[in-house]
Amino acid sequence: MTRQINPSSFPPPQSNYSQGMVHSAASERLVISGQVGVKSDGSVAQGLDAQMHQTWQNFMTVLSEAGFAAEHVIKVTIFTTVPALDEFRRTREEYLAGFAPAATYVQVAGLANPDFIVEIEGEAAK
Repeated sequence: MTRQINPSSFPPPQSNYSQGMVHSAASERLVISGQVGVKSDGSVAQGLDAQMHQTWQNFMTVLSEAGFAAEHVIKVTIFTTVPALDEFRRTREEYLAGFAPAATYVQVAGLANPDFIVEIEGEAAK
């Protein structure tokens, strides 16, 4: 059984995707779509620090809406258009509070919107 997660506090997806998917088998697994620094009003957070925090807040909201918590995160992938590994590590620690999921950091030429600096996707299981 699969359940879509699209928090009501987010603007509607602009194409055919969900913010997260819960798949029930022997355990539950949540796959979180790439989250970016878009605020609930649809505007993009400005600057690396603001986008990093908004992106993590959005990631954690999907996690919570699906009934998961930080300790359930098993994988995160961050894509960024600027060198920001230290900032990513520091901010990840703030939001995951000591939990250490598998993590991948990728610097890319661009993201879906030229205003986006950071995108984070992940998986959780419980």
